[in-house]
Amino acid sequence: MSQGTGRPPVVAVLGLGEAGGAIARDLVAAGAAVRAYDPAVPAPDGTVAAADEADAAAGSDLVLSVNSAHDAAAALRAGIPGAGGAVWAEMNTASPGLKRELAATAAAAGVRFADIAIMAPVPGRGLSTPMLASGDAAADAAAILTGLGASVEVMDAGAGAAATRKLLRSVFFKGLAASVVEALEAARAAGCEDWLRANIVEELVAAGEPTVDRLVAGTHRHAVRRAAEMAAAADMLVELDVPPTMAAASRDLLRRLAP
Repeated sequence: MSQGTGRPPVVAVLGLGEAGGAIARDLVAAGAAVRAYDPAVPAPDGTVAAADEADAAAGSDLVLSVNSAHDAAAALRAGIPGAGGAVWAEMNTASPGLKRELAATAAAAGVRFADIAIMAPVPGRGLSTPMLASGDAAADAAAILTGLGASVEVMDAGAGAAATRKLLRSVFFKGLAASVVEALEAARAAGCEDWLRANIVEELVAAGEPTVDRLVAGTHRHAVRRAAEMAAAADMLVELDVPPTMAAASRDLLRRLAP
């Protein structure tokens, strides 16, 4: 129930792609009244199809902007006329600077704002995907979402703080994934993909708390030698006709760290 009203919370969902659509459906299943809008995707069953962002936001307790960082500012400007007393929860993967700009735009219009970072892939999890919230209205947004079954950790920090933590994790996880993909592509070209895949699995399974310290210390201590090694690796990928995107980036980072 919405705080102090005795009625189900009204939640607007802007953006009904893979993430927004799954969240909208879970909100309906959890008992929320959902107002949905996406110019390219029909509103899911059980939701009220809105005519635009302002129409979706009208009468809502919480607005979830789940479209894209590219569209985030336009969606906020379009939705502000209907937002009224709603909390605007910016859930797009955007830079901390953009989240702060959006928070300032919302504040100037008298709209409460929360920066919510979705901390894991949404497919298969939906509304239960772990989230991190910051900004002046983070606690209010979290109260509505957790009341509907979501898992939201609230930070005592301004807008942009949640986005910062999400993107820091992305540097690691997405960078790791990209390195694995590039390495396996090269191993396939070299005729030893199964061997390398098994080696990668072995290393990941054996990783523990000391692994990070070992990786960081070793990278700094042996930067010169490892830069030369990754230069050779990048040359090998070129010979295999595999673009050495991650290998070359590793080479350049090591060269920057070298004394």
